[in-house]
Amino acid sequence: MTASPHTVSDVMTHTAVAVGSRASYKEIVELMDQWKVSALPVLAGEGRVIGVVSEADLLPKEEYRVDDEVLRDRPLADTAKASTVYAEDLMSSPAVTVHADATIAETARIMARRHVKRLPVVDGLGLLEGVVSRSDLLKVFLRSDEDMAAEIRTTVLPDLPAAAQVDVVVEDGVVTLGGELRDRALVPLLARAIRAVEGVVDIRVDLHGPEVSALTTGSSPARGCRAPVRTV
Repeated sequence: MTASPHTVSDVMTHTAVAVGSRASYKEIVELMDQWKVSALPVLAGEGRVIGVVSEADLLPKEEYRVDDEVLRDRPLADTAKASTVYAEDLMSSPAVTVHADATIAETARIMARRHVKRLPVVDGLGLLEGVVSRSDLLKVFLRSDEDMAAEIRTTVLPDLPAAAQVDVVVEDGVVTLGGELRDRALVPLLARAIRAVEGVVDIRVDLHGPEVSALTTGSSPARGCRAPVRTV
């Protein structure tokens, strides 16, 4: 069984392409084309990340290359980037970064909030350790169904003695829980624990067990009756 990749260090690209603060506009474009990336960390000194230069930072030069009159109505930051040629002037700073021990979920939230596709991974001193991209985060969904099922059986179910008779089937990343759960009030807790297993796409619950307090349906199933519950 392959353990869940829980942190950025499990999925990041450790060999990162970066530029110095005095890298030229053309050099930046050439590196992006060569390495098929949309952004590059900008480094100073011994490798400290001071910013990121992206395709969005480079586009103003093309956008405003013909009509200088257009520049008068545009934000000052855009007009400045349209007339400069070095990474230190083109980059967005300070850089949005993440540490290698950050969780995958936390990193996904940062990318969504800051509208970025890639994040430099830095150590405690701000030195570059690698880069993590959206596609890196999606690697968790490449885990096999067998790996996820095995992890659920060995690390999730044993922590809930009442779930000893629960069956686990995983197909295309969707986990189906069947069999008997002695305490149906544990369904939300069980579903939450399984959702924390990296690679799980969805959870479907089809359990039966003794009568307990009502869950989301507002009624209690009779003892021994099957009462499917879908969690979202």
